[in-house]
Amino acid sequence: MVHLTNVKIRGIERECLDTIKEGAKSVHPREFIALLSVGDDKSIISEIVMLPQMMSGKRHATFNIYMAPIDFSIVGTVHSHPSGNPTPSDEDLISFSKNGIVHIIIGYPYEDDTWRAYDYNGKEIELEVID
Repeated sequence: MVHLTNVKIRGIERECLDTIKEGAKSVHPREFIALLSVGDDKSIISEIVMLPQMMSGKRHATFNIYMAPIDFSIVGTVHSHPSGNPTPSDEDLISFSKNGIVHIIIGYPYEDDTWRAYDYNGKEIELEVID
């Protein structure tokens, strides 16, 4: 995945956030994981991309990046923390640095106030929810 340093992600579409919440709820107590994609407005996350061979457990979620399509709209990752703590682990920080420019962690109970966004260095960033 390429780091697009000249791209600034400013928000996420409400429908996409709702899909993330439902995805996380559907696999709880295992972790949910997917890729994040922007639409025509390159600054707004509008979709998640599920890859074949994604694996998850109670304390981990992984994917094979080589299964990702060549798609320059993919800008990062999203995964859940069933513990409820949306703070990135050391493993998360390593993944962030390799897999895009924006990353979301959503914590249990997977609601509007239980997610955080981070840049590829693990610094928390603000994303506007676009209705």
